[in-house]
Amino acid sequence: MRWRGRRQSQNVEDRRGQSGGFGRPGGFSGRGGRGVRRAGGGGIGFIIIIGVLWLVFGINPITLLQGGGGSIAPQQSTPASDTSGGGIQRTQSDADDFIATVLADNEDVWNEIFREAGQNYPEPNLVLFSGSVRSACGFASAAAGPFYCPGDSKIYIDLAFYDELRRRFKAPGDFAQAYVLAHEVGHHVQNVIGVLPKFNQARRSMSEREANRMSVRVELQADCFAGIWANRTAKKGYLEEGDIDEALNAANQIGDDTIQKRTQGYVVPDAFNHGTSEQRRRWFYQGFKSGDFQSCDTFNTDI
Repeated sequence: MRWRGRRQSQNVEDRRGQSGGFGRPGGFSGRGGRGVRRAGGGGIGFIIIIGVLWLVFGINPITLLQGGGGSIAPQQSTPASDTSGGGIQRTQSDADDFIATVLADNEDVWNEIFREAGQNYPEPNLVLFSGSVRSACGFASAAAGPFYCPGDSKIYIDLAFYDELRRRFKAPGDFAQAYVLAHEVGHHVQNVIGVLPKFNQARRSMSEREANRMSVRVELQADCFAGIWANRTAKKGYLEEGDIDEALNAANQIGDDTIQKRTQGYVVPDAFNHGTSEQRRRWFYQGFKSGDFQSCDTFNTDI
């Protein structure tokens, strides 16, 4: 991915080195970037009205029973402490610059999409932490992987996860890492358009099995939204040969069935809450191929 020397997002909070994610938020200013916004801000400000869901985005709001936010993959063991990727040891400065650039890319794409629909896109904050962090959704350790919290409209990531992605999940490459962030941004988009709040309400009356099934649809839509980002980023000339293959491999490696086979040797479909490897690949590619918001309706189609 061509990312060096490009705009970097201001919406990054650096909480690394703080016990439990508390303390004064730090920040970094990447080369060629706009710097980092300190803690605060980044709230969604509004939920797009139900009529907009139907008329502008072409999605039936009655069937949008989505949930969660959640992490890119089911909980795993605690990640290693370095941030290398693609077999190349990346410096802390490079890792910081990379994540801020990818976040800026996502901002550009979703600002554009919302503007085309006559809406404003409230940009999420990205919180960098190490070891553990406290969010509006509660306390989390790095073992949970990257996650989005609807309560404060923030994405949380310990960059050591990227080494885990490369080593444990066999998904190297900078675009595999970019896909992870774009997936979490996809959850923010779901929160903004009212999808996550609707599911959070509906799942109170769901069984665990029903909630898992609906959660799969949530996660696959976030994968599809990540594919839309990749589509528009490719049109700007920022992708390199092999980038999409890296993302598809990452989607494959973090499918529920693949993870269950790796960790316990057998598969329990009723426990799936992110989607199979085939589903995750297919829905990411669906978004990438179409670049169309309406193509990501995982609620009115077979998944």
